[in-house]
Amino acid sequence: MRPQLEKFIEEIGKDAVAIIPAAHEKQRSYDTEYKFRQDNDFWYLTDFPEPDAIAVIDPAKRNKFTMFVRPRDPEMETWFGRREGTDGAEKNYGVQKAYSIEKFEKMFPKMLHGKDKLYYRFGLDTSLDKLILQYLSGQRHARLKTAYPPHTIIDPSLIIHEMRLHKTDEEIELMQKSADIACAAHKLAMRKCKPGMNEAEIESIIEHHFRMNGASGAAYNSIVGGGENATILHYVENNAELKDGDLLLIDAGCEYKGYASDITRTFPVNGKYTKAQKEVYDVVLDVQKACVEATVTGTTVQERQDLSIELLTEGMKKLKLLKGRTKTLVKEKKYMQYYMHGVGHYIGMDVHDAGRYFEDQKAKNSRPFAPGMVLTVEPGIYVPADAKDAPAKYRGIGIRIEDDVLVTEDGNRNLTTKVPKETEEIEALMNKGKRKARSAKK
Repeated sequence: MRPQLEKFIEEIGKDAVAIIPAAHEKQRSYDTEYKFRQDNDFWYLTDFPEPDAIAVIDPAKRNKFTMFVRPRDPEMETWFGRREGTDGAEKNYGVQKAYSIEKFEKMFPKMLHGKDKLYYRFGLDTSLDKLILQYLSGQRHARLKTAYPPHTIIDPSLIIHEMRLHKTDEEIELMQKSADIACAAHKLAMRKCKPGMNEAEIESIIEHHFRMNGASGAAYNSIVGGGENATILHYVENNAELKDGDLLLIDAGCEYKGYASDITRTFPVNGKYTKAQKEVYDVVLDVQKACVEATVTGTTVQERQDLSIELLTEGMKKLKLLKGRTKTLVKEKKYMQYYMHGVGHYIGMDVHDAGRYFEDQKAKNSRPFAPGMVLTVEPGIYVPADAKDAPAKYRGIGIRIEDDVLVTEDGNRNLTTKVPKETEEIEALMNKGKRKARSAKK
């Protein structure tokens, strides 16, 4: 049984039962489906990779971990791939007792009988929602006679997401591997990039490297934005020509055994930053380094965000993007003309991972960082091409620099240091390969 599941069993207590469904396959078009991706909470607890399964967790039973799965079916497996079946679930995934999924509807009422609490998350599986609601509704009249259904329903994500927020040593190893693959892909893109290429070519280089090195693919839609496309935060068209003299912003990470990486680097298409590009880049880099240093135990989410805003506002003043007193500019949110997002987010199984950012429901008490949390650090400055109030030399420049940082007991550990972010190191990496190519031609 997975350590995560053992801890979850301890958390919910013997007066409760949990029902956790797997994801279902999703239709892509007509008679084709998207590549299957398991629900992260189900995956986290069970490690079971197949769709249409249901885990039932009952700490009071001898078989605490029961699962209902698709049965083996030679014809279906010929068409759509192998299945674990009940035997495989028990043998390979620590399931103490497995049944065919068709038996769930008949068996689950007995599993809920006599329990005070049901841990179940509505809104993820409509057919299962309906089944459970019908059962609970049908028990109302019999409640005082023969029925003893759960009287409290609790969203299990309240427990699971707190567990997911604090990474185990095993999870950190997987995240480091994901980061290493993504770092190498970013470096490869830097070496290959040259004027005249298309953004799509760079995207294919990166994602090819992901798959060739053990990742299941990209952790999210890769952002490959050249020139003013870099000023669009979630630009994913990735189909424009890369021009001499422009910057290229790449925000791309991979998924390795269920864990994501998330890296952004911004570099010159021709291998040499212009004076104006370097001026903006240096401001962002200084802020990014300061925010990495602040990603330590005890610093709160809001404190780090406020730090990024204050430092970027001062940097914008230095660049003459803004004018006035820093406190006034911050209060009036003038910085949002050029910096309109948060400085980072949790990362893990989801690229924007589970976990609360505030300690109360009113979102007033910002949460302090603690060991085992992994967060991105990604300040940026984005100057639209039509920003008439900005100095002309900065118009169309978009820069973001992003690393994945693990909070530790005595500081932090940057998981993504293997891809350079100093301008001199980036230029050296890009031009080293190009010099060799030129020499070979001679």
